[in-house]
Amino acid sequence: MPTSPAPVRPLDDAAAAALTSLAAGLLADHASAVSPALLTALPGACDRLPDAVRHALRPVDTDDGLFVLRGLRLDDRELGPTPGHWSDAGDAGALWDVTLLLVSALMGTPIAWDGQQDGRFVHNIVPSPGHESEQTGASSEVLLTPHTEDAFHPGRAHLLLLCCMRNHDRVATTAASVRRTALDPADVERLRRPVAPILPDDAYEEARRFAGRPDPVPTLFAAPDGLTLRFDPAYTPLDGADAGWREAYGRLGAELARVSVAVSLEPGDVLVVDNDVVVHGRVPFTARYDGTDRWLKRASARVTGRPTRPAAERGEHGYGQAALTAWPV
Repeated sequence: MPTSPAPVRPLDDAAAAALTSLAAGLLADHASAVSPALLTALPGACDRLPDAVRHALRPVDTDDGLFVLRGLRLDDRELGPTPGHWSDAGDAGALWDVTLLLVSALMGTPIAWDGQQDGRFVHNIVPSPGHESEQTGASSEVLLTPHTEDAFHPGRAHLLLLCCMRNHDRVATTAASVRRTALDPADVERLRRPVAPILPDDAYEEARRFAGRPDPVPTLFAAPDGLTLRFDPAYTPLDGADAGWREAYGRLGAELARVSVAVSLEPGDVLVVDNDVVVHGRVPFTARYDGTDRWLKRASARVTGRPTRPAAERGEHGYGQAALTAWPV
């Protein structure tokens, strides 16, 4: 897997200072990064960002389906230790929660889930004892299988944003764009059929207890600007699929592995991923649980009116999981 040739969009010192200063002001005004009033203030605050920030945060515009926003500076000593579990984070790194919310709000509408991390709009992604082998962000010892974020849900984000707080060991995020693959047209047609469901992952305990029948969903979809996908092999039961479909699904996985890149984020980097084009994961690593482990903050955003998904998704039950938006849309 090659080291990242991911597009980098630099922020100069003035633009970076404008973004973090605005975040600091919002945090001071509202006293907490989880304040509902802060969330509703985000669109108006974004209007005050300079053109240099707006240009850097224009939509993803290459077949890579991602970019790294670089230029934000953070002080490792001021962060405090990496939390041992997301629920231990409290308001650690709150300035960066608000910074990431501003980035998300400039690109779309931030979303959260009532069944994940207490409905917070910014998640702390840290390795946690007892979760080393799970297919969730709390794992460490296993390859986090490349997947579409929240693939089980029709209201999943269009954009995934990962802000690096700490990464002393240069643990890589993996990324693979479906638009870099060379798929057989016959396989594309097979995978456009709704054959297999995608189940909620282990981070959604309530959704996993949903009693309804799982809906089969298409894996690939032809959007106006190119091929898109909805892919999570770790949570896709294949038993009910025919042999030809399973073989096509396997070839898609092999192609995504072939074009996958490894993005090693530096503190202050924000990786922006088009969740309809790119699957992401993480390489294995050994967690120390000594306060110095890898620590990311994650946010998600939807883009209103984006034609990248089948209309049939609107009829899915979403396993009873409700998506929350930062403001009414």
